[in-house]
Amino acid sequence: MDLAFRFQKYYSHLFPGSDERSAKLFAKESTELKLISLEDVAVEPVRWLWYPYIPLGKLSIIHGDPAEGKTTLALWIAAACSRGQALPDRENGEPLTILYQTAEDGLGDTIKPRLLESKADLQKIYTIDETDFPLSMLDHRIGEAIQDTHAQLMILDPMQAYLGEKVDMNRANEVRTVMKGLTQVANQTGCAIVLVGHLNKSQTANSAQRGLGSMDFRAAARSVLLVGRLKNDRDIRVMVHDKSSLAPEGNSRAFSLDNGTLHWQEGYENLTADELLSGATHGNKVVWPRT
Repeated sequence: MDLAFRFQKYYSHLFPGSDERSAKLFAKESTELKLISLEDVAVEPVRWLWYPYIPLGKLSIIHGDPAEGKTTLALWIAAACSRGQALPDRENGEPLTILYQTAEDGLGDTIKPRLLESKADLQKIYTIDETDFPLSMLDHRIGEAIQDTHAQLMILDPMQAYLGEKVDMNRANEVRTVMKGLTQVANQTGCAIVLVGHLNKSQTANSAQRGLGSMDFRAAARSVLLVGRLKNDRDIRVMVHDKSSLAPEGNSRAFSLDNGTLHWQEGYENLTADELLSGATHGNKVVWPRT
């Protein structure tokens, strides 16, 4: 049994019902040797949707416990980008097209009302219709939708729902295959792909070990944002830059929610991920100078 046939069987096992074209493409690519001399590789600067939190053409993760504000944060980012509104510490830009996929919330009763509250330009926000067939991260429709709409931001919420029916999120080899494929889509299209995820139930304050499933999710992401409430002030949420592979980690950013609308708050700029998880804020709202 040759390598191409084995890979095609493995791909079909992970993604039953996946189109034959995708399976054959992966099989073909796995059998052809292609060498690239780094002498011929052009040096390119990293481009940013939101420096230093979300790079373009890369994978990023926003994760946290349920009801901590991670989806609201993702929707606020989508709404701001749709209008060309400046993200914190950035300048206004051109309105961007966004793809938003959700497997937990209704489009009509939850997602659209929240976007309207955030004053999104809904003509710039699309979702892939999953009525006839559920979407997975290696589905060819992701790349096609990004190219057709020229989207510069795609959000998958929650990421575990888009792994594929047969993928075990705890098996590194299976997760690595999926994440590599999605990384290639991001790189080739220049679209920032943001995965929204849950934390596991571990009680450790080590943030690197709190992501749900295999560590390969975190390894593949170039940026990881942790969202959680303060233990001593449940009305305040904080977004902590937990991992940054392409730039120095950004300051932590506090926000509150008022009827589902996000409002940025001053303070807690130096709060770490481990402190957020352990509750070690000492009750102080310290405003640190931005760097």
